[in-house]
Amino acid sequence: MIRPALAALAASTLALPGAALAEPVIEIEAKGPVVELTVSESVSVAPDIATIGAGVNTEAPTATEALRQNSAAMAKVVARIKALGVAEQDIQTTGINLNARYDYDQATQRPVFRGYQASNRVSVILRKIDNAGRVLDALVEAGANDLSGPSFSIENDAAAKDAARKRAIEKAKARVDEYAALFGYDRARVLWISEAIEGRGPMPEMAMLRASADMVAAAPPPVQPGMVATGISMSFKFELVKDEAAPAAAKP
Repeated sequence: MIRPALAALAASTLALPGAALAEPVIEIEAKGPVVELTVSESVSVAPDIATIGAGVNTEAPTATEALRQNSAAMAKVVARIKALGVAEQDIQTTGINLNARYDYDQATQRPVFRGYQASNRVSVILRKIDNAGRVLDALVEAGANDLSGPSFSIENDAAAKDAARKRAIEKAKARVDEYAALFGYDRARVLWISEAIEGRGPMPEMAMLRASADMVAAAPPPVQPGMVATGISMSFKFELVKDEAAPAAAKP
């Protein structure tokens, strides 16, 4: 978009998310038209972290018994996770639930109490993503019957975001230079830049897996980490500028 406008901030100002809102905005009048651009760039890289969810669901006639059985089974699952070499800080409980179960009796058209269901789930970060399939298989053997994932991500995507930022700036500069040439201006001057960090997706995720006893002897599920994308979105304001003609040489 090209329009005469007041340009926010000086050319060296970089507006980032989370900046203090109380700071005054300094506005200067742009002499030429102002071009506003938004450019998004992403870079695909190999993931280095896999996250899986593991849990146990148990049922019993009483709430106390359901929770007792569930806690004992979950303790075995967590112990197995740690035995696989996962650090304690990479294991996080994501939910503990206890609910009454009812079935609907078609004959009486009334709900019938069937007992209680307890569940406990943890999120597990795997830093050796090649082991994801074997870990899932081991958790089933340990008693987990509620699995999800893996989802893949990057622990430190700073370098990838730097590459995306450079590409976004180069694209914005090339585009605004085209505007300048088309409208008869010599160059473009940066007035304002803002940046928004984009997510680290897409993260491929396996469907929820309900494990059963006959899965214990099955081969570990195949896992393909693929690639994940990370990037940024940048907004720019440029002023289109005409260079002043050089002064004529003085006559002798």
